[in-house]
Amino acid sequence: MINLEKKKPFNLSKQAPGLNQVKVGLSWDPSGDVEADADASVFMLNESGKIPGETFFVFFNNLTSGDGSVVHSGDNRTGEGEGDDEEIHINLSKVSNEVLQIIVVISIHNAADGVHFGNVLNSAVRIYNQANSSVICQYALTEKFDGCDSLIIGRFYRNGSEWEFEAMGQALKVD
Repeated sequence: MINLEKKKPFNLSKQAPGLNQVKVGLSWDPSGDVEADADASVFMLNESGKIPGETFFVFFNNLTSGDGSVVHSGDNRTGEGEGDDEEIHINLSKVSNEVLQIIVVISIHNAADGVHFGNVLNSAVRIYNQANSSVICQYALTEKFDGCDSLIIGRFYRNGSEWEFEAMGQALKVD
């Protein structure tokens, strides 16, 4: 397993030749008395950096992409327990040809209550090869992100015929 660094691309196709089915496992833990309802989402973007249609935004109210390549496991509202809190399954061979990037985001659903990523511990993303359930790579977010309610965790993107993943860890404050 490889530990990723922020802003350093990782070639999934070279690391796991023939890789088609990946699982993105996202995890976090609550901090103290505050319950953070963190939600994983996926934005599938075309060459213009836009979603080709609303079915290419996958989240707890739209669990499957329009092309059937991305499936969200559903909402975990507490982050409690061991292992991945939310999972996103991606069949890279089924991703629409018009989609060049798949952006993975976590946002705080209850941000209006003053909850932010400063109230969340141990945020991480793991990329699995679903064929054998092995972890290909992982990215642990070490920054605190106080006051921020959304994080761009990383992105899958096409590089010719290959898929790469870039850990991003970019925090956003959405008012």
